[in-house]
Amino acid sequence: MTLEVREMEWAREQAGAVLREMDRILLGQHEIHELVLMGILSRGHILLEGLPGVGKTALVKALGQLLSLEFKRIQFTPDLLPGDILGGNILQVGEDGHRALEFQPGAIFSNIVLADEINRASPKTQSAMLEAMQERCVTLLGVTRPLPDPFFVLASQNPIELEGTYPIPEAQLDRFLFKIQVTGVDADVLARIISERRRGEPPAITPVLSREGLQKLFGVMDGITLSEPVANYIARIVAMTHPEQEGALEQVRRCVTYGASPRAAIAMAESARAAALLAGRPTVGFEDVRRVASSVLNHRLIVNYQAKLEKVTAADIASAVVSSVDPAGIDWPSRSSVEAK
Repeated sequence: MTLEVREMEWAREQAGAVLREMDRILLGQHEIHELVLMGILSRGHILLEGLPGVGKTALVKALGQLLSLEFKRIQFTPDLLPGDILGGNILQVGEDGHRALEFQPGAIFSNIVLADEINRASPKTQSAMLEAMQERCVTLLGVTRPLPDPFFVLASQNPIELEGTYPIPEAQLDRFLFKIQVTGVDADVLARIISERRRGEPPAITPVLSREGLQKLFGVMDGITLSEPVANYIARIVAMTHPEQEGALEQVRRCVTYGASPRAAIAMAESARAAALLAGRPTVGFEDVRRVASSVLNHRLIVNYQAKLEKVTAADIASAVVSSVDPAGIDWPSRSSVEAK
């Protein structure tokens, strides 16, 4: 599929319109909005991590309205059960007195699902999301039911309030395309919020993109090409997150137990296509990969106690790996080896 110029211009204009509305609704978070929109265009799930009150829930709710998609929120709590999310069979009595089990879909049957404070639910309940996030379907009592198309999980978690929480399993973390840190805003933005937002209420939201328009954007995404050198660049970045890899950074060898999975390479390729679309380019460039690489890797690296002793996070290591890999694939001599000569 070869994209025409007018298709790319239309796609960039539509994506830009969505971004402008997101910026209007949640002030001072443009970079986060870009990453979230890239995740949606990549048809991936997103984990938002941040303190309470920074706008995570407001962002997800607004996104559903802007894209004309059905939105549901699930408040994860320790007593939440898998059936509360997935649904279940309920005994119904017909007019003729006949009894039969009838499936009642749970909140997961929606286009955009906000899994609020996902780490507050038990591992059993968290695992109920695994099939939905990967296969986009739900299997109960041997019957598999497809989820709505498109389907996205946008989950939130509080990084500091850890009482009564359960760590998200690595298998589930790997199913998130991005992990995005939602931070606070500066004093100027806070002043605007106080002046313009009574009681913190966002402005009125009107849909920017129809369901058909979103599907058309997905079609443009499918037409964006990724060359062999860029694919090789992505593969080398992911390979360099593994401590046993030849040429891995000393920090990786010291602080990482397990590197990123092949799913990370796939996620990086798809989200780099989305970055190219936002820039109006029909071909993925190295800069598009660098734009998304850290957000793809920062939750997929399993670090050890040495990292904690050195106060190094997985995000720090991911950034260092991305900076160390040369796009051209040339093994440049280090300064020490040059000085030795």
